[in-house]
Amino acid sequence: MLKTRIAVFVSGGGTNLQALLDAQSAGAIPSGEIVLVLSSSASAYALTRAKEAGVPTVVCPPKDFFSRDAFETALLEALDAHHVQMIVLAGFMSILSGAFTTRFPERIINIHPSLIPAFCGSGFYGLHVHEAALSYGVKVTGATVHYVNEIPDGGKILLQKAVEVRPGDTPEVLQRRVMEQAEWLLLPQATELVAKRIQEEEASL
Repeated sequence: MLKTRIAVFVSGGGTNLQALLDAQSAGAIPSGEIVLVLSSSASAYALTRAKEAGVPTVVCPPKDFFSRDAFETALLEALDAHHVQMIVLAGFMSILSGAFTTRFPERIINIHPSLIPAFCGSGFYGLHVHEAALSYGVKVTGATVHYVNEIPDGGKILLQKAVEVRPGDTPEVLQRRVMEQAEWLLLPQATELVAKRIQEEEASL
């Protein structure tokens, strides 16, 4: 069967992208292939990671477009050009509209650094999530992979993994532990789950 063609959307350093690339190299995503890395920032280090792995890249900064519609049209053109069937959001800092997400029903996934429904939704991203967890005093946090719809962090949950919060944690220390113990494990697993389902759906057509 043909592999599911995957685009990874990024905005920054690309540690989750690297986890996906490493998993692909190790044979842990047998049903899919990363065929495109799309960044909302020309300076994202994730682009370097993609190039080192031989994956084509496209840069689409939202500020370069006069409207969200124009921005998302450019995204769709890039996806069409690479025949993309599935999208993984790996630290992508732009919110996608319902008009965009409905084109890929249960074919867009996102990794969020908390146990949804805790510390999620508008404003909860990056270190803000871990700052909120520590200020609230939770003893356990983690990461969640979920399907993407028009509501930030609002789609159906695919996988979750808990991570211990330790005395003396700073947001930066906790962020690193959540990445190492949850995000970098969950995202390749979820990517394979969805890629396999899409592969089977396409094969049955």
